[in-house]
Amino acid sequence: MDQIKTGRLIRQRRTVLGLTQDQLAQKLHVSDKAVSKWETGNGCPDLSLLGDLSEIFGTDIETLLSGEINKNEMENGDMKKLRFYVCRDCGNIITATSDAAVSCCGNKLTALEPRPANDNERLRVEDIGGEWYITSDHEMTKEHHISFVAYVSDSSLMMFRQYPEWAVNINMPVVRFGRLVWYCNKCGLLYQELC
Repeated sequence: MDQIKTGRLIRQRRTVLGLTQDQLAQKLHVSDKAVSKWETGNGCPDLSLLGDLSEIFGTDIETLLSGEINKNEMENGDMKKLRFYVCRDCGNIITATSDAAVSCCGNKLTALEPRPANDNERLRVEDIGGEWYITSDHEMTKEHHISFVAYVSDSSLMMFRQYPEWAVNINMPVVRFGRLVWYCNKCGLLYQELC
């Protein structure tokens, strides 16, 4: 923890919220002198206070420790650059339109890197009278399965949750452009273009 950077961040967040040093100190059950000490870089909050500080400031503990708020650059709303995060412990699926600090079940998650599916991994897509019918011969056991299939275009997302021991059988409206993205717990994140 860089005491000076963290102190500057505490001061900046406190003033944005319109709190005095005394008001922040009361919320944390410390003295206003302690808050002053942190903000001048002459000390840092006790680790036991970081959870309360992050809650008050609406940030995470990692941001407090680094002393910096990293803002994402605008992605211009291109959903094709959507990032997928999957928790290996509980299977939670999280998406973000730009880089994000994501954690689940106590684990920091990194965005999955999609790769193009090869011929034997591709999903079968059939037009059945105005709907796409999407299937796969992929193994669907608890040990090896597809956990979701998503359609992503430049402006929308449709996600279909899949479960172990259920075959992949998806119906969705016919769309002419976009990408099918799916996650296999062993093979990772794959995609194929829809034309």
